[in-house]
Amino acid sequence: MEIVLNEPTLVLNRRWVPIRTTTVREALCLLYKGAARAIEPATCQAHDFRSWAELAAERGRPHVRTVRLAIRVPEVIVLTRYAGLPAEEIVFSRRNLFKRDRNTCQYCGAQPGTDALTIDHVVPRSRGGVSSWENCVLACLACNVRKSNRTPERAGLRLRKPPRRPRWSPSITIATLGKRRESWEQFVSRLYWDAELEP
Repeated sequence: MEIVLNEPTLVLNRRWVPIRTTTVREALCLLYKGAARAIEPATCQAHDFRSWAELAAERGRPHVRTVRLAIRVPEVIVLTRYAGLPAEEIVFSRRNLFKRDRNTCQYCGAQPGTDALTIDHVVPRSRGGVSSWENCVLACLACNVRKSNRTPERAGLRLRKPPRRPRWSPSITIATLGKRRESWEQFVSRLYWDAELEP
């Protein structure tokens, strides 16, 4: 039973947007306290603790056994009050910088492949520039050599768009989870199609 209690459960906010995962143990506690409702993935019907406990534990489906009940494991829960998104930031890393700039030189637009792209400091470090979302971009080798230790203006280069910190999206977190349940797909794929695109 301990293994089942540590399995993942998808958590939706009150607007049914995936925001994180939790353990089955925590999901059952939230359900019992009335802070969440369990979702029947096949019908999208929401259940409070009592109606969820009354559902028969189907043969072969994971469940938690108490003295009197066999309660189905909630694979998806929806919070009853919280409607926001967690205030998380995307880590400033090489992988995320390549993702933000879409493996494209931010000066000429070339896509020579990851091996032929470098991270360029818009304001060079020798001139006080720092390694940050707002000062680092991808550059192909030719543009990097041309820019050298100068600002883009002095090198006769122009950025295709100003470098910015990417906005956090729940899909980034959900997409990188190790274990995903089949019952989550309709909620995660809905997030993919409904997510606001960057301008």
